[in-house]
Amino acid sequence: MLKHSNNKGMNWEQLLNATRLGKEGTKVTDIEALRSEFQRDYDRIIFSSPFRRLQNKTQIFPLPGSVFVHNRLTHSLEVASVGRSLGNTVAQYLKKLYPNYIPELFSEIGTIVSSASLSHDLGNPPFGHAGEKSISAFFKNGNGLKYKETVSENEWDDLTNFEGNANALRLLSHKFNGRREGGFALTYATLASLIKYPFSSANRTKKDKYGYFESEKEIFERIANEVGLTKLSDNDLIFARHPLVYLVEAADDISYQIMDIEDAHKLKILSTNETVDILMTFFNKEKDAGFFVKKDEIFQQVTDTNEQIAFLRASVINLLVHKAANIFIENQQQVLEGSFTGSLVDYLTGTYKNAMESCADIAYKKVYLHRSVVEVEITGYNVLNTLMDEFTKAIFDPKAEYSKKLLALLPLQYQGDYSTDYEKLRAIIDFISGMTDLYALDLYKLIKGIGIQ
Repeated sequence: MLKHSNNKGMNWEQLLNATRLGKEGTKVTDIEALRSEFQRDYDRIIFSSPFRRLQNKTQIFPLPGSVFVHNRLTHSLEVASVGRSLGNTVAQYLKKLYPNYIPELFSEIGTIVSSASLSHDLGNPPFGHAGEKSISAFFKNGNGLKYKETVSENEWDDLTNFEGNANALRLLSHKFNGRREGGFALTYATLASLIKYPFSSANRTKKDKYGYFESEKEIFERIANEVGLTKLSDNDLIFARHPLVYLVEAADDISYQIMDIEDAHKLKILSTNETVDILMTFFNKEKDAGFFVKKDEIFQQVTDTNEQIAFLRASVINLLVHKAANIFIENQQQVLEGSFTGSLVDYLTGTYKNAMESCADIAYKKVYLHRSVVEVEITGYNVLNTLMDEFTKAIFDPKAEYSKKLLALLPLQYQGDYSTDYEKLRAIIDFISGMTDLYALDLYKLIKGIGIQ
């Protein structure tokens, strides 16, 4: 067993815990085996049904017709790719910083970050953020308000502030009906790297972000203790993030900011000249003179505008990966101490900071408020509100004939003899949040009698 490093706070040996949730007594495979425990995590996620369903879940724009834009699946794959690059870059630094550690241990960081990145959107409901808001609104000011007095205060916070991040942890760790202990039985390191907000809804951020539902409180605490997260409050379960969370978050930030711009170009929301100008703001003519020469050469050889934009997009992502990795490396001590705050991209400076802010501003004004995006949000709000209303009525009145027919649609994993109202409501949310956009819409039409021949 390796001794702890001399760093204060968290240590890498414990942080990279390869033990599996629900399989604590099982021997961990040799790190030099054909597939390490962390590579098995990656494979379990990518071959899973919830991951495949992401192909029919909205990212920003409506699911593609003649022009292919990103859905949750393609976004997650790209975040995983960027995350692997970030993890591998940081791993090279850590191998030199800690020469007495097993080098193969640090070599797995890229896989851990990639696995957590694959998982980061698994808990998102149909229709993107509009789906989250719709589920929350059902309890805040819809027909779900009547359940307020039947659940605890913390449970009500969960219901009125549905959070995709917390739902991802539940999906991966909860023992659903007919399923095994520990859910996907992922390693503690991978699960901890997924928890972007290591606290409950009672301590949520100003943006209503938090990391686990009340139903997963014990699982969260077990994960935090197993990987040795630093506790920040004696009164509440508030912990510092696992260091690799910062890399997962940066991979997501970099990917969606840049890819949304490319999608907007494909859909002709942004012109080619506008898109080129936006992406070129990441480069400084003096510091990056060589890139400007290369860009001109590429544009002379490649005349397809989509390929030109793809080249610039790839160049920007590569640049930001190195910048974000360097920020992590420079602040590694603060990260381990639990004193680092914000995201890695928040620490960009100069040209890079201005370019990211400009990207975010343009995306908000020209992309996120585009009519096609707003239409999806309106549809999602009404579809999920209806489904939540119908199925919650059914689960609380299961003997009614209509209820029996609705509840027969629930897969086995969401059925059970629930003893509390919170568990019943959680089961319905599990069912609806796991739907694809298309299935949710079809079920909505079925309930409303739309399109019946």
